[in-house]
Amino acid sequence: MQKFTTLRAIAAPLSLQNIDTDMIIPKQFLKTIKRTGLSEGLFYEMRYDAKGKKDEAFVLHNAPYTKAKILVAGDNFGCGSSREHAPWALLDFGIVCVIAPSFADIFYNNCFKNGILPIQLPAETVELFMQAALAGKEISVDLPTQKISAEGVAEVAFEVDGFRKHCLLNGLDDIGLTLEKADKISAFEAAQKPTAAWLYN
Repeated sequence: MQKFTTLRAIAAPLSLQNIDTDMIIPKQFLKTIKRTGLSEGLFYEMRYDAKGKKDEAFVLHNAPYTKAKILVAGDNFGCGSSREHAPWALLDFGIVCVIAPSFADIFYNNCFKNGILPIQLPAETVELFMQAALAGKEISVDLPTQKISAEGVAEVAFEVDGFRKHCLLNGLDDIGLTLEKADKISAFEAAQKPTAAWLYN
């Protein structure tokens, strides 16, 4: 998992509430367990019509938002069914930070497990960053100091759980956390083998 420390990037504005996981990545794209290639299905039903024709008006089809690394969205982002493909699709597009007034719990947790920083701010503060995004201004995110700002928007603090912050700063997913204890695991196995050799055959 990539480390997340600081970020200064274009933010795509998506001023909709209750964007669910099926809107983020529709069910027909869930047939794979690969984390790559899913950007093709990101917001598919908003980006394309029923015949697969591109909707040129959709924000991610227009510069500078084609290079967006941040998404500014409405309330209750990531609601609906649980699917880890949702953060995978965002990450595959290049989005590593989502700003919203609130998030669905499962999506919120899945973001941290995949290297995406979800930032929850009051609705009126999110609106300020939404306007900055609409104007094509970059947003700056500093995870170590837990501060976020943009041109014309005063720096504000955001909350993040200390353990999740540690994982993002060090690029640790669940496997990475386990591997941090590799020496202790090896020592335990070495001590166990003489009395439980059958476990290792």
